[in-house]
Amino acid sequence: MKPVLRAAIVAVGSELLTPSRIDTNSLFITEKLNALGVDVILKAVVGDDRDELAQVVRLAMTRADLVVCCGGLGPTDDDVTRDVVAGVVGRRLQEDLAMTERLRVRFAARFAGAMPEINRRQAMVPEGARVLENLHGSAPGLWIEAEDKVVLLLPGPPRELKPMVEHLMSGLLHEHTAGRALVRRVLKVAGRIESQTEEVLRPLYARWRQWAIPVDATILASLGQLELHLSARAAMRDQAADALRRAAQDVVDVLGLDVFSTDGQDLEEVLGDLLVARGERIALAESCTGGLIASRLTDVAGSSRYLERGVVVYSNEAKTDLLGVPAALIAEHGAVSEPVGQAMAEGIRARAKVSIGVGVTGIAGPGGGSEAKPVGTVVIAAVTNDSARVRTFHFRGERDQVKSQAAQAAIDMVRRLLLSTV
Repeated sequence: MKPVLRAAIVAVGSELLTPSRIDTNSLFITEKLNALGVDVILKAVVGDDRDELAQVVRLAMTRADLVVCCGGLGPTDDDVTRDVVAGVVGRRLQEDLAMTERLRVRFAARFAGAMPEINRRQAMVPEGARVLENLHGSAPGLWIEAEDKVVLLLPGPPRELKPMVEHLMSGLLHEHTAGRALVRRVLKVAGRIESQTEEVLRPLYARWRQWAIPVDATILASLGQLELHLSARAAMRDQAADALRRAAQDVVDVLGLDVFSTDGQDLEEVLGDLLVARGERIALAESCTGGLIASRLTDVAGSSRYLERGVVVYSNEAKTDLLGVPAALIAEHGAVSEPVGQAMAEGIRARAKVSIGVGVTGIAGPGGGSEAKPVGTVVIAAVTNDSARVRTFHFRGERDQVKSQAAQAAIDMVRRLLLSTV
């Protein structure tokens, strides 16, 4: 049988198609398969419908070497995975008497009673399948080899599924993979748009593909940042990791300070590390972000080492009373202006007696905008003992999106300001 290189994951259960349940098993399985050098190329969620499930499994088997089905192995009528997969691979179901006996013993020990006859369904096994013992539940897993494909059936509850997968990692799964580690690395970029970044990096992609250990890359865009996902496969994990390290350095050489993380760290973590390393402390004056910047910084454990305080100064009066921003300055330029934003940053820095002050003021919407200052206009200022930066941004999106982008831009501004003074 050829090595397993590509996998598909099928989560089974009508409850997973409702807002109240989320498929988390596929994330765990993907991580484990990647560690064995297996790419997950397809994921699907299917309800407890025999015809729909059969179609999805058939499609998955045409695309992948390994199809992992999670859930639907219980004793009730809506647990259809076992029956459907047996039909797809053309195998007859037969009772595994040893499994039936184990189920009876389990029921007697746990529930001090006889096993309901309906549970015998869980001992029905497709011809030629290997039974995978479930030490944490009643539904056994099944390993089915059909020609050059493998279909793996796993119980749905994570407390049952995870130990079974861990055992397979050193057993059947390990035996059927190519023994090549798949390693990933995530770089994060701020201050650039996706198309611009793709254009700049495209020559690197072509070069990476020619390496002895090729590196693949994918760009993902989100509010305020881009993620560059790099992956490499090699006989030894260290070899793949070294190829990714060299590729990451190539990206830094091209994009410079726009790359704020080469190891998947979030921006607030990166800034926190930088502040600690420099012995700096920061204070925040937030208007339109309403404390979101402070919230993000304090999401990082140990942020008390560098965050001294944050105030939400939503009204003009608050800007004057708490920060000392002159009322005349607000009247002359407006609350959303670069002079006011810088005065906010200077005011909070002086009152907190810290080395860095940040001021943010803007129009998050949906109302409050004008032709001169439309919704999404945000002024961000960062000041230190000997330097200052202030900039007007024009963000797009709904209110929460404007706030999110403003917080991201503010944190990034401080990072860049500190790095430029190293």
